[in-house]
Amino acid sequence: QVMFVESGGGLVQPGGSLRLSCVASGRDFSFYPMGWYRQALNNQRELIASITSDGKTTYADSVKGRFIISRDHSDNKHMVYLQMNNLKSEDASTYYCKSTLMVDSWGQGTQVIVAS
Repeated sequence: QVMFVESGGGLVQPGGSLRLSCVASGRDFSFYPMGWYRQALNNQRELIASITSDGKTTYADSVKGRFIISRDHSDNKHMVYLQMNNLKSEDASTYYCKSTLMVDSWGQGTQVIVAS
């Protein structure tokens, strides 16, 4: 069974940083492209960062230069991270990770609140 479990969200002040983590299980995700998504105001989940199996990254313009996606498949664990820096109020959302090849299989997400 494919599962994605996100963690690391919380309350942070504008300009602050957070690091989100995602544990992927059920497949050998070292071969899968992975992505971080967040819930937009229209309730659609938008892809904001992705990383290929060989480490190439792409970012939405809204987070480029502030967020960094990375992955680690050592010790038989499949981890995907999102380092978020210089957070803005508009970054507040619920964040999800999953393989960009999978249509469903959403996890519970982790909530990020940006407030003074």
